[in-house]
Amino acid sequence: MDIFRLVGTFARTTAAKSNWHTFDVRLGATMASTKPKYRLTYFTFTGLAEPTRLLFAYGGIEYEDVRISQADWPKFKKSMPIHLMPVLEIDGKIIHQSLAMARYVAKQVGLTGDNDLEACEIDMKVDTLNDYRLKILEGSSEADPVRKARLKEKLDKETLPFLLGKLDTWVKESNGYFANNKLSWADLYFFAISGFLDVYHGRELLPGYPNLQALRETVSKIPAIKAWVEKRPPDNYTPYAW
Repeated sequence: MDIFRLVGTFARTTAAKSNWHTFDVRLGATMASTKPKYRLTYFTFTGLAEPTRLLFAYGGIEYEDVRISQADWPKFKKSMPIHLMPVLEIDGKIIHQSLAMARYVAKQVGLTGDNDLEACEIDMKVDTLNDYRLKILEGSSEADPVRKARLKEKLDKETLPFLLGKLDTWVKESNGYFANNKLSWADLYFFAISGFLDVYHGRELLPGYPNLQALRETVSKIPAIKAWVEKRPPDNYTPYAW
């Protein structure tokens, strides 16, 4: 039995005694038997898996949401393709790298643009958002307090004003979205990471950037996204898990 089947079985049969949790997420009508079977494995919080979860929610796609506690993670780390999560299983095929899996699901739900040029613009915006995410983590994960203070000062005075200003302008220029004047997976990716990064940086980052604030509100009101946010398991934020 492969590790992902073992994980699912273990989680279902010992849920009351273990830190493993698994959620069969059913969003919409029952899928036909010909549809792919999805299993998404990650920690017990939003983090890098949340863009893919939001995309599944948006598309009404059924999947198994397997969540691993940090206490249990060492037991299974070496079974992962590059010893990292999240991991998405599609009919037994293992996909790793969070952006790759999110992009795949985004294509299934029609959020990757209408042509190659639109897809390229969306990818450009997602990659910039990921740069923003990494800049935040660089400052928050530094162990040396002196260097950490210097990094945070540079973030607040230089890096974040530049990046957030650029992102805000892009949304303004694209009719309230990141790309192509319409909803794309870049917008869902932004929604997924923005609140988490507020926590990491220690303050709300979007005040002063009205277009980004409006976009977050727009995504939050999409019925399928709103329903998922209201029903998803409680978050268990853990430092440096991104």
